[in-house]
Amino acid sequence: MKCPFCGSKDTKVVDSRSTEDDEAIRRRRLCNNCNKRFSTYERYEDICLMVIKKDNTREKYNRNKVISGIVKACEKRPVSMDQIEQIANDIEVELNRLGEKEVASTYIGELVIEKLKTLDQVAYVRFASVYREFKDLDSFYDEIKNLRTDS
Repeated sequence: MKCPFCGSKDTKVVDSRSTEDDEAIRRRRLCNNCNKRFSTYERYEDICLMVIKKDNTREKYNRNKVISGIVKACEKRPVSMDQIEQIANDIEVELNRLGEKEVASTYIGELVIEKLKTLDQVAYVRFASVYREFKDLDSFYDEIKNLRTDS
């Protein structure tokens, strides 16, 4: 495994353990060149899942796009990368349970929204505002009002 800090291929595993959901193995690695530590995750390779976007185009499911969207919504919020990774893991488990070869992007977005709603309400409103394409302040107000009545 190549070190993300110095690029050396001389690394070793110092610790391995399953993630909480037993869906992956987390490996702590040490670079023998620069002595920095980093983590890698090993997970089973899923079947090729295609995402049907709003304009009916299709693209391969990309975990990094899901994580990127969540990271943007959680910017400057007290949400750790471990929590964000867990949301991505939970979404992938749910998508695998469907057993479908294609899934609508709207379904994935709703899964993200539900996870964020329980994790951080500000991140939830941020994500929802982009995902649901809020057009004005009334849209924000309505969403916050719904959030308050749900709590």
